[in-house]
Amino acid sequence: MKDINYLFDPAQIAVIGASRDKQKIGYSILDNIISSGYKGSIYPVNPREEEILGLKCYCSVKDIESPVDLAIITVPASRVINVAEECGQSGIKGLVVITAGFKEVGSEGLKLERELLTICKRYKMRMVGPNCVGVMDTHTPINASFANGFPNEGNISFISQSGAMLVSILDWSFQMGMGFSRFISLGNKADLNDIDFIESCAADPLTSVILCYIEDIADGKRFVEVCSKASREKPILILKSGTSSAGAQAASSHTGALAGSDRAYEAAFRQSGVLRADSMNELFDLARAFSSQPLPDQDRIAIVTNAGGPGIVATDAVEKFGLKMARFTKDTIDKLRDNLPAEANIYNPVDIIGDARDDRYRFALETVLKDQNVDSALVLLCPAAVTEPEKTAQSIVELNKIYSTKPVMAVYMGGKSLKAGKSYLIDHDIPAFTFPEPSVHALEGMFRYNEHLRAPQSKSSEELAGIDKETVQKTLNDVFADRRVVLLGHEASAVMSAYGIPNSKIFLAKTEDEAVRISDDLGYPVALKISSPRIAHKTDVGGVEIGLHSENEVRKAHRRIIEKVNHFLPDAPIYGIEVQDMVDDGVEVIVGMSRDIQFGPLLVFGLGGIYVNLIEDVSFRLASSLTCSEDVREMIAETKSYNLLKGYRGKKPADLVALTDIILRTAKLVNDFDEITEMDINPVRVHTKGATALDIKITIEQKE
Repeated sequence: MKDINYLFDPAQIAVIGASRDKQKIGYSILDNIISSGYKGSIYPVNPREEEILGLKCYCSVKDIESPVDLAIITVPASRVINVAEECGQSGIKGLVVITAGFKEVGSEGLKLERELLTICKRYKMRMVGPNCVGVMDTHTPINASFANGFPNEGNISFISQSGAMLVSILDWSFQMGMGFSRFISLGNKADLNDIDFIESCAADPLTSVILCYIEDIADGKRFVEVCSKASREKPILILKSGTSSAGAQAASSHTGALAGSDRAYEAAFRQSGVLRADSMNELFDLARAFSSQPLPDQDRIAIVTNAGGPGIVATDAVEKFGLKMARFTKDTIDKLRDNLPAEANIYNPVDIIGDARDDRYRFALETVLKDQNVDSALVLLCPAAVTEPEKTAQSIVELNKIYSTKPVMAVYMGGKSLKAGKSYLIDHDIPAFTFPEPSVHALEGMFRYNEHLRAPQSKSSEELAGIDKETVQKTLNDVFADRRVVLLGHEASAVMSAYGIPNSKIFLAKTEDEAVRISDDLGYPVALKISSPRIAHKTDVGGVEIGLHSENEVRKAHRRIIEKVNHFLPDAPIYGIEVQDMVDDGVEVIVGMSRDIQFGPLLVFGLGGIYVNLIEDVSFRLASSLTCSEDVREMIAETKSYNLLKGYRGKKPADLVALTDIILRTAKLVNDFDEITEMDINPVRVHTKGATALDIKITIEQKE
């Protein structure tokens, strides 16, 4: 995208709708710009005033003699269109439209917003908002917002879709001593959105950490592209709201029922290197850690504590979040044994007992930080009569500077008596917590991000042989011509075969005699399945018979299926009975896809069979980014099914290479054909050699 730095460092700024009335937003914005120390030219625009806050006032932005980079618009919604037109005619580069009354109020507001966007595009102006709080940059400095206050200077950029969230965090940050580089209120995101600002903040040399509160993403593909690149430059931490199951899409397939919209966000964040926070507390815990501490080289943590209980809690948290307790070298253990009281615990966690003063804390912390097996340190302090929280805080800060490649976190477990020490830590860039778990979780996030940075930046897509797009397109066209949206079994089998996905052969029999003839040709044993566009889960209505070894068994099974289906679903159209050959035993897994409205095809892998929705042993990936075997193997390894596939209790390992190939080919299929909206291959039976797709369901939608 083109540079939008003029939003944060404009040479000239116009406030359209500036006011002398202190109760109006037009006054607050102008006053905030001046109070923030902005050094550029400021032009208030109000036809009823000659001067506001000591600045000459203009009747129109067109009357300003000098060029203007940025216009802040606060006039009523009914006047915004005319004002935007004047801004475009005046050559203004960017708009921040504070005014509300657009799409958030209904159809008339949406119409107005579209008209506003059309004007911006006509004049190549970029716009923040409408219906936003504004933007701030502490390094320019500029506070082009109506927020109450201006953040402390720092290296965190905060992008918020909620204006209320932004002003609340700003107010809270003063209490917490946090500093920011930029504050950005997105508003309605009619033009510039979270993706644009993530890209801009990634290029900002004064931003080290990017924080986002988002409610939706309009362009999922671009989000993944931008964040995949930006996350290599600096950490991106996102709190995404709207995660409840009520927001999940309705779906007829196993995959659709499992997928839900939040699963797609989770996959997108993971595949683009974004760290997702589950709460506001976690978001800012991570922000504090990333903004002030180095990344841990590995996941080995040393804990120094003056109390056993908190040490145990912290140790449990280390295990819970998948990190490791450091194993000290012999030299470290000997040094701790020789210099700590006999009652102390010299192994990790190091318990320097309740009468520890600053000198003991300093010795223990420095000793473990010197250890080559320690990657990060956690200092726990509980208040006691002899505790020296402020002196200890000073020692922690000093040692953090000396051992500057290893992150240090502090947990001051108390209130009033520890306040001064905790404040000292925060003021000197040591993340300080009240309880152990958040500190360990922050370290886990930092380690996970470092792992992302170490992963290969780009993995080449693997070429897949034996792809026949024409056959797939013809099959889909035939289904559309029949006015159906669900492929029958033999049609789905043809699609699989066209993309080189091995599957159990399926043929459609329209009569009992034809079912027998096909069974004889395939060879016994065989399976019979009902073929009907109205029946999604065949076993639920008695529509499946397996392990048939003779003509007599086939005839009886054929009759049973027809009788049961007619009983349970008398109105369901029956196209016939599918005859399918039986395959060898193996581990049953599911490979599926549900097309997400923002991110496109979302692939699922996990334990297959009838219990897939009950057990939910699954992992998800965006198909658009799943193009190499290494990524597929990571997807498989996340599930408990992986233990079965590797060979469990003497069983031979299943063919993971064949399974990986099926998943790669499925990803290519759904990427190639937007018409496919849902897909279930359940089960895929993975043998000791090879793998076979058994039951295949494909749902499609006609594209314009």
